[in-house]
Amino acid sequence: MDEVGPSRRQVLQGLGAALAAPALAGCEEGEEPPLPPPVSATRGTTSSSPSSPPPPPPLAKVADIPVGGGRLVDRPGGGRVLLVRPAEAEVAAFDPTCPHQGCTVTPPADGVITCPCHASQFDGPTGALRRGPATRGLTAVPVRVEGEHVVLE
Repeated sequence: MDEVGPSRRQVLQGLGAALAAPALAGCEEGEEPPLPPPVSATRGTTSSSPSSPPPPPPLAKVADIPVGGGRLVDRPGGGRVLLVRPAEAEVAAFDPTCPHQGCTVTPPADGVITCPCHASQFDGPTGALRRGPATRGLTAVPVRVEGEHVVLE
């Protein structure tokens, strides 16, 4: 009769025992293996206070957004955002994706944001729908002014 090697089950059991042995070394019967040390949640921050989050990255300088107009900017982590400046001291932001078929709208001209694909129009200061084929306005993106920059909230 030919000799056959170990079964698949025997190989897997042996492998499992070999991997578990170092983790259990030094443990008495019934004792749990030691836990790894906790990882600090503040690692990598540059803030002087470990409990304060890092400041959000700026989207743009307020001065770079024309009053009565707007500007498309890259969003940290990907995507874009449309910043509009209806008045000297006012900044708003919208997702520039037209809700009709996903085209990117243009910054406002004469108070109107327009979709270049199918001519939907939105109010420059509020993003509200003025004319379809879109059936709703643009989605607002919460922003605030910090110093001379616009940042995501």
